Amino acid sequence: MEMLSLEKELKSNAYPGRGIVLGKTEDGKKAVAAYFIMGRSENSRNRVFVEDGEGIRTQAFDPSKLTDPSLIIYAPVRVLGNKTIVTNGDQTDTIYEGMDRQMTFEQSLRSREFEPDGPNYTPRISGIMHMESGKYNYAMSILKSSDGNPESCSRYTFAYENPLAGEGHFIHTYMHDGNPLPSFEGEPKRVKISGDLDTFTKEVWDSLNEENKVSLFVRFIDLETGKYETRIVNKNVK
Repeated sequence: MEMLSLEKELKSNAYPGRGIVLGKTEDGKKAVAAYFIMGRSENSRNRVFVEDGEGIRTQAFDPSKLTDPSLIIYAPVRVLGNKTIVTNGDQTDTIYEGMDRQMTFEQSLRSREFEPDGPNYTPRISGIMHMESGKYNYAMSILKSSDGNPESCSRYTFAYENPLAGEGHFIHTYMHDGNPLPSFEGEPKRVKISGDLDTFTKEVWDSLNEENKVSLFVRFIDLETGKYETRIVNKNVK
């Protein structure tokens, strides 16, 4: 698979929706996770990321303007031991609880499907990172309707063992803007990971559509120690 420029992928798409990038730094020493959200409606744009323990959660920027919290307020990132979970919805909790009961990533998601937001039926995208004794692997999942038909749910899981330095995979909810919004197709895109934490964060944030971007989370995790550094960027800043 061709390695793509994450910057170009983002700049060429005004509305990828929500996106997850998992990978490894160029020096091979750190695991990389990024998650961003975008919005077209006032309700979707009225959000910020805030830290919540070892993870993060979404929060209304202006609580007085929050109309429907059901699909926009959730914990996108949670940590379970040596596993980091990143998703675009409350299935983060489903995965956390399932894996805490010794279920697999895939098994944990069996009880979930795409979001009930017809006519878009937004896919649920999820990622799991596992680090142990310097070894690292990750997996990504997408649960989507069958070409917009809510009668059928298609489930795909992609696993990456010992990912290569300077590489990652990118999955997002929508192919591009539209009405209804077309769901992501194919396997996660192979993208180049470059720069330090701040450089990578700036590259992703600056590449997202200015009008539609809302918030970005980036974390670099040391594969030997498990220690991590996090950056959060919110368009809405008090």
